[in-house]
Amino acid sequence: MCKEIVMRILIVEDERALCDAIARSLRNLAYSVDCCHDGQEALDLLGVEVFDLVVLDLNLPRIDGMTVLKALRKTDRETKVLILSARGKVFDKVTGLDAGANDYLTKPFHLDELAARIRSLTLRRFAQDNIVLTCGKLSFDTKARIASVGGEALSLTRKETGILEYLMLNQGRPVSQEELIEHVWDSSVNSFSNATRVHISSLRKKLRSALGYDPIRNRIGEGYVMEDSE
Repeated sequence: MCKEIVMRILIVEDERALCDAIARSLRNLAYSVDCCHDGQEALDLLGVEVFDLVVLDLNLPRIDGMTVLKALRKTDRETKVLILSARGKVFDKVTGLDAGANDYLTKPFHLDELAARIRSLTLRRFAQDNIVLTCGKLSFDTKARIASVGGEALSLTRKETGILEYLMLNQGRPVSQEELIEHVWDSSVNSFSNATRVHISSLRKKLRSALGYDPIRNRIGEGYVMEDSE
């Protein structure tokens, strides 16, 4: 298990009720949370404070969120940015990710999913602490990037390793094919391509062979779920 670290999160959201709801939810999960409601205030805060992650709306007063993101990335490539936006088209997501965002969540959303996305990003942020993820008998060393069962390392391709890591970071919730493409592939991959299905099928065969069962479930219409159950 990873050691406990207090994470600082900045929420940039002009819908104050939504901003307050997100802040309460994250504070209940022991994050340190600051809030602001326009792009200029966000840039001012980012210029003087250090945050581990920014939850960033795009439709902001004074300065829009995309401008905030691009300005941040001119001087800071380390701070994680999760875009939270009603703009849900593939073009909007690709534009945001290409501009330097680490994740993109479309409104409306569930607070549990936002929390899971944040866990994924913050675990990656502190991978140098040699975090080992576990799911039953399966373990994944995020620093060495090695998956093993009972101390025996699995022979996985780079894509299979990326898929496994992302599913283990998001255990218990469905991960769509589109989300996997955003995090494991580059933005040039067609979301209707068979690439993800081919690699997931190969990964599942290897896990089934090593574990005696398949820990990856299909939820029709929702995506893939990593679960610790035979």
